[in-house]
Amino acid sequence: AVSCGAYKMYNEETVEIKRMFTKEDYRGQGFAQMILTLLEKWAREEGYIYTILETGNRQESAVNLYNKSGYEVIENYGQYKNIENSICFRKELYI
Repeated sequence: AVSCGAYKMYNEETVEIKRMFTKEDYRGQGFAQMILTLLEKWAREEGYIYTILETGNRQESAVNLYNKSGYEVIENYGQYKNIENSICFRKELYI
């Protein structure tokens, strides 16, 4: 595998995107976008309305991916609430 991602239920209407990663030699080739799109499609098919996720604020390529993919910055949630280097995002799946 050159890229991966997963999600887990956060609450009845929201999933949390987890473990997004692409091997360094394969970055910039659209693999992360493809994985993210497929995860969102799967979550929609299972009836979820929102996705949320967290990344480090120094992860420029990840932040750019999520911005480009329609995610909006939200207040840090859950275990990330007081983590200064975290940035959290949310996307409505039915837009």
